[in-house]
Amino acid sequence: MATATCSCSSNPTTTPENSVKCDKKKKSIIPKIFGSKRDSREGSEEDIVPSDGNETDLDTKIITSRKKTFLETSSSARQGFQGRHGAGIEGLNLSCYDDLTMEEPTVIQDIRVFAATWNVGGKTPNPELNLEDFLQLEGSSDIYVLGFQEIVPLSPGNVLVIEDNEPASKWLALISHALNKQYHESAYSSDSSTNSIHSNYTKTESKSNLFSKPSLKALNKNLRADNNFVKRCNCSWDPTVSNRRRATKLSDPACASEPNVPDPNVDDFLSTAESCMLKKFKYQVVASKQMVGLFVSIWARKQLLKDIGHVRISCVGRGIMGYLGNKGCISISMTLHQTSFCFVCSHLASGEKEGDELRRNADVAEIMKSTQFSRICKSPIGRMPQRIIGHDRMIWLGDLNYRVGLSYEETRLLLEDNDWDSLLEKDQLNTERESGRVFSGWNEGKISFAPTYKYSHNSDSYTGETVKSKKKRRTPAWCDRILWRGSGIEQLSYVRGESRFSDHRPVCAVFAVEVETKINRNSISKLLRKGYSCTATNLEYEDCIPQRHSFYEL
Repeated sequence: MATATCSCSSNPTTTPENSVKCDKKKKSIIPKIFGSKRDSREGSEEDIVPSDGNETDLDTKIITSRKKTFLETSSSARQGFQGRHGAGIEGLNLSCYDDLTMEEPTVIQDIRVFAATWNVGGKTPNPELNLEDFLQLEGSSDIYVLGFQEIVPLSPGNVLVIEDNEPASKWLALISHALNKQYHESAYSSDSSTNSIHSNYTKTESKSNLFSKPSLKALNKNLRADNNFVKRCNCSWDPTVSNRRRATKLSDPACASEPNVPDPNVDDFLSTAESCMLKKFKYQVVASKQMVGLFVSIWARKQLLKDIGHVRISCVGRGIMGYLGNKGCISISMTLHQTSFCFVCSHLASGEKEGDELRRNADVAEIMKSTQFSRICKSPIGRMPQRIIGHDRMIWLGDLNYRVGLSYEETRLLLEDNDWDSLLEKDQLNTERESGRVFSGWNEGKISFAPTYKYSHNSDSYTGETVKSKKKRRTPAWCDRILWRGSGIEQLSYVRGESRFSDHRPVCAVFAVEVETKINRNSISKLLRKGYSCTATNLEYEDCIPQRHSFYEL
């Protein structure tokens, strides 16, 4: 370069023509010098840029050549970096979250599920019935699955004519008073401190008033989560879908954009204070269903409602003529996060004659075969089962009606000795399960309580122990049972209640259940884009090289 410069400057007679030639030589030599460093990769700049071409074409070709070389070099450097750091970078690289086939990380959460079954013998509850002991509220659960049988008498009128749903509403009201006790009591105390029409009512009177039809209608409406909300598909991780789910109005007035306005017809029965306390209910009804005497209600903590979806209900009648609803089952399917649940409440064929257990086996088989849930999952990768078997976690409860294969006298002698183990060896359900004829693959906890059927009215004595009850005598048996199936379920307790309300004793179980929650890929990507990614922003070519004019300002 020095030699070239001297040849131009040492000429004592410099003319305009010489000056132009000198400038052209400068511009043709400089690219050659910078291009010579890349000769080993792509050849000399002379092959690309002629020394006497048009200036505009010259500049464009130089920039294009350098840009190509820069991008190739940065690409090889990036590949080398990823090769050295491999999996560590892959886990944080945003591109890996765009792969829909990549399995999303799963987190296991533990919840507590309370399940109970109670044959109430066709009796309508009274306001004074206390369900707190029945629901074991000292160790509160996240989900309550409550199944009742014979909430109405199984008379031809109730079986063949329109079913009476008033008893079901009363049971819901009593359950709410137990699960949401502090809020109901706060409503009553707030009522009594105001000049409302209920100011002179005691708590019992207020509770009795709740059994009036308008009050039942208003309470049940506010207790229920919106059907459209809990039935929807919640498989998608699209953040807009999640936002819409959270914004969806629940029946709970606390989630409404407008204040809850009481029905004028109910205003005389439901105080303003009670209406306000509905906002603070701790538990709400996810689903409830009645089929003649069968009634099931599922309650969940309000905080869980946004994660519940795919709620579906299926009923199978196995009563009169093999299909009426005085016997049969109600099944409810739902998801919590990514885990599917199925809860079955059944009332199977009665009778303690030899061979009646085969009819009960047939009922179970037909329920398994006929129960089918509708398709509501809209996700292409959804796997919501349509049958009972196939759910991740299954709980079956009810009056299964299996008896003890002994005479009344033999059974009474063993009961007097509290020899329950000998009795359980003759239990029909245990015998049929062990032989593989029914409930194959299902589990039941150890029974450490007395038979739950049949008791004399308002008594702790089994029927047949007194002269008056001999006509209605039945061999004591464990008719009321709770079974489960699936991994991720651990039974914590299996007990019976001691309420004398009906001729059956209620049976309750508490389960620790694992629930799978997948991490939201879009949420992770959003966090990474905010600065948690180790992948740098792509640099522009023009930002990485000196400006062109710097080569010529010498």
